[in-house]
Amino acid sequence: MRIKLPLTVEEILNFGESNRELFIKSSTYSIIPITVTEMGLTISWIFSSDPKSISFSVVYQESEDTPLDQCKVLIPMTRCNSHKETIRGQVKVRNSGIYTLIFDNTFSRFISKRVFYHLAVERPVIYDGSDFP
Repeated sequence: MRIKLPLTVEEILNFGESNRELFIKSSTYSIIPITVTEMGLTISWIFSSDPKSISFSVVYQESEDTPLDQCKVLIPMTRCNSHKETIRGQVKVRNSGIYTLIFDNTFSRFISKRVFYHLAVERPVIYDGSDFP
C-alpha cells in the first residue's frame, strides 16, 4: 500500500516557502516522483517527521516503464531521526527521467507518521564572464 504524489519541476518551482504534509500510515510508504527533463538541475529537500523516525531513499528511473528493481539507487534507504532533527539533502540531475523520493514507514507496525517536507529546484548559474569591466 502506497501513496504516490507525482510532481514536475514547474510545480516545485511554484511551491513557495510553505511546507507540505504527508500522512503515512503504519506499514505503508509514500513516494514523490519528480519528472525532470533538463540536466544540471539540483533537487533539494528538507523534511521532519512526527512522531518518531521515518526511512528515506531516493531512486532514479529513466522512464515510468523502467521496473523498480532496475532503478538506480541514488540515496540508499536510511532510517532518519527526523523527529529530532530536520533532514536536508540534494541530488544533482545528471540525466532526464524520474527522480523519486521515498518516505518509508513499513517498519512501523502500529504508528502512523506525519512528514513535513519542502522541495526546491535550482538551475545552475551559467557564468558568462559578462561582469568583467
